[in-house]
Amino acid sequence: MSAASFTPLPPESFRRTPWKNGGGVTIDIADAYREGAAPGSWEGMIWRFGRTSIVAPGPFSDLAGYERLQLVIAGSGLVLETQASLETPASEIDLRSPFKPVRYDGGTPIISRLENGPVEVVNLIADRALCEIDLIVATTGQDGILGAGSHVIYAPENAVTGSCDAKPVRIEPGHALLIEARIAVSLKAVTGLAVIATIALPSPAA
Repeated sequence: MSAASFTPLPPESFRRTPWKNGGGVTIDIADAYREGAAPGSWEGMIWRFGRTSIVAPGPFSDLAGYERLQLVIAGSGLVLETQASLETPASEIDLRSPFKPVRYDGGTPIISRLENGPVEVVNLIADRALCEIDLIVATTGQDGILGAGSHVIYAPENAVTGSCDAKPVRIEPGHALLIEARIAVSLKAVTGLAVIATIALPSPAA
């Protein structure tokens, strides 16, 4: 049995979903839901990976209970202003530079600020009680290991080529590849820039 399965995710398989607060639209690339939950819903979501355009400053959706990882893939100058609470002072989350992931609590009250105009971002959102997540940028010549779990490799710019578990991989621009790894597998990027969303579910209790 292979250590991993590979499912191509072409753009026509992506789903357009309104933001939870209705302020925009996200393009879901891949996701997972609790049994019985409607795909695309904000209820019953286990994890979700997608991209969205931010064209005007505004509040972010309240995603309390979820971990968020985010990076800019087009444009620059995005700043997330966090609102003061009884526990924490106001601050900012710096996303000014593209392809630099940041992690924050989905329940943090946030208003976006655009210093250089509209941007496009990718988001990885997960129920922190069910998943451990990471968001990685891989460039030409990088080697790495993907642990057991779900991994979405997205090509936001040019085609990405390489290998995973010794199998050749090619992802066209704007496409993605879902890798379900039973055990840790090797990954090598040969050409292109890839954004890799990694989702690990906890092992069942003994």
